[in-house]
Amino acid sequence: MAEVTFRDFAAAIMKGDADAASAALQPLLGLDPAAAGAAAQHFQAQFGAAGPAFMAKAMGMRTALAGGAAAGTAVAGDGGVDAELGALLRDCFGLADAPLATAIATLRHRPG
Repeated sequence: MAEVTFRDFAAAIMKGDADAASAALQPLLGLDPAAAGAAAQHFQAQFGAAGPAFMAKAMGMRTALAGGAAAGTAVAGDGGVDAELGALLRDCFGLADAPLATAIATLRHRPG
């Protein structure tokens, strides 16, 4: 089975397929099904309100991760990368507390 990507998530959002979007977020952000479902719903609502500009904002996660890795800072305990990712994950997916920490850790340990 092919690895799930954020493109898969975006495609599901564009189709309005909440179940597929939620399923994609589970491995991508390390979330349990309930948290992934809530995150997908939050994203869909934000996307519906803001349109394509919101999708561009969400793509900032790639930039945040790439910037940290390029600068050699994407290592355990990097508050700068964590703060930027955390802000994007809160805004885009409505994550907080333990799900937010899990998502940050999962993203930081994903292969390039």
